[in-house]
Order: sequence, then C-alpha cells, then structure tokens
Amino acid sequence: MKITTIGLDIAKSVFHFYAVNELGRYVKKKQLRRKQVLATMANMAPCLIVMEACGGANYWAREFMALGHQVKLIAPQYVKPFVKGNKNDYNDAEAIAEAAQRPNMRFVPIKSVEQQDVQNFHRQRELIKKERTALVNQVRGLLAEYGIVINKGITAVRKDLPEILEDAENGLTVLSRELFAELLEELRALDQRFEHRERRIKSLNQNNEVCQRLDEILGIGPLIASATYAAAGDGKDFVNGRHFSAWLGLVPGQHSSGGKTVLLGISKRGNSYLRTLYIHGARAVLRHSATKTDRFSLWAQAVLARRGHNKACVAVANKMARIAWVVMAKGETYRVAV
Repeated sequence: MKITTIGLDIAKSVFHFYAVNELGRYVKKKQLRRKQVLATMANMAPCLIVMEACGGANYWAREFMALGHQVKLIAPQYVKPFVKGNKNDYNDAEAIAEAAQRPNMRFVPIKSVEQQDVQNFHRQRELIKKERTALVNQVRGLLAEYGIVINKGITAVRKDLPEILEDAENGLTVLSRELFAELLEELRALDQRFEHRERRIKSLNQNNEVCQRLDEILGIGPLIASATYAAAGDGKDFVNGRHFSAWLGLVPGQHSSGGKTVLLGISKRGNSYLRTLYIHGARAVLRHSATKTDRFSLWAQAVLARRGHNKACVAVANKMARIAWVVMAKGETYRVAV
C-alpha cells in the first residue's frame, strides 16, 4: 500500500520511522542508522515526513524537502498524548504519525540556514550575558568575605573593582588581590565578546530586508528585529497577527468551564527569549510615549493609566507583535498612525 505519512523519531545515531497510508493504517516501520536515512528517504515516493521539533530537526527537514518530500515539525508536548503503551522509539514514531493526521494539529515553522545563523549569534549573546552575570555575582560575594561591599549591577563592579585593587588599605591579601585582578580581566574579556556579538547582529540586520523593515517599528530595534526573523522567518507560517502573538505567549491563558469564560494572565507559551525582548521593547515605548501625540502612543498611555504598568507593557508588546507580523508576512513598511 502507498505510504502517505511517515512519523520519524530522530536521534543522534539511530532513527525509527513508522509509515501509514492515506487511511491512517500501518504500512511499515523500520530502524535506520544515521548514514542510511537520506538514502532511504531518497528511494521513497514523495510523502509527508513528520518529526518532533528538537535538536537537528531543522537540518533533517531541509534535507528531506530537497528530496521532494513535504516536511512538518510538531512540538513534543502535542505528541505526548498520542503515545500508547510504554515509551520506546517505535511508539514515539507512531505517536508522531498519529498526531500529524489530526486536522487541527499545530506545527512548528521550519528554520532556514540563514535563520539558524542569526539564532546562533543570539544564543551566544545570551550565554555570554549569563556568564558575565555569574562572574559579577561571584566577585561581589568573594569581596564580601573581606568586608568589601559593592552595589548590585555590572556597572558598579566595572567602576569599583579597579579602585579596590588600587587601594592598599582595604585588607585584601596579595593572593586575593591577584585573584580579583584576574577576575577583572575576565570581566573585560566577556564585555568585549558581548559587544562583538551585538555588532555582528547589527551587521546581519543591514543585509536582511525583513530585519530592516522590522527595525522601523516603534519599540523594535536591531536586536528584536533579528531575533524575530530568526524565530519566525517571513511570518507566513502564521495565520494572522494574533496567531503570532499567541505563539509568543502574549495572549491571556484560559481556564473556562460550564460556559463561564475565565481569562488568566498571559500564557507564556512559545519562545520565551523573544517574548522577553518584546516586553522590554514595550517598556521603552511606554517610557517615551508620554511626550508623543501619535495614535499608538496615546493608546499606550491610556492603557497605562487604566491597567497599570505591567499589564500595559504586555498589551503594548502584543500590539508590537501583531504589527511585526503584518510587516513580515504582508511585505509592508511600518507607518506611524497619526
């Protein structure tokens, strides 16, 4: 019987696929080594290949599409309810194939190589930021053991630590002074790496037409623009702006029963890094909107007065995300509403 859908459970070395026909009935299942996967798929008639959205899934999706197959990715949490019996690779592959046949199933956008390149710079930037924060906290903690207290924040450590090292009367020993000097050099090296990542992200924006159009939106700068492109591409995988904003977790969660609708706080689903950036951008919009008279700024100030700062930030971030989708998916240029 003709295979129409394949559920593929991917791993580092061993892959398992579970194939079904157009009626959803089992046709074939097989275990493959990594080097056998492309050759096996190349010898099969074009069909739908479905995988969980995990490490390496975007690479395999691009390879399978180059062979003429249709490829979709599913979030793992949507596959879990379809697993029958004990957990094993074949059952996982069967669950993927079963989930893919649901008419209302949600799929994850497949990233291009260009999107992954941009995403890598963002992930490296976040890693360096976390390392720098950990280093600064350790410096403050170690100095406290010698009776020296520094205010919170990276800027305070940058300013105060050189002065502490030059002060011969503060009680630091020769060994501890040498250690803190090394930590200061490490902090400066992390600062340089962080600045380099930010410069590279900005330079990537200049060569990307989607990022340049996103950069013009109120509250969205080079960092948010490139992160949006890395996560969503041209935005055409989303039905509308609300779909994109829901994907970012910027819409209310719901817990309704018996015909009574109960809306909660934001769902916080999807890309937490991008959601954080949009909320930071919304804070900047609220801060600068007080002196502006365009419709967006007046609306933001009205929400701020009515709902408070935190809820206003989320509301502005939601609107920014919807505008971003229109700019991406429709190919339009941002125009300020007067």
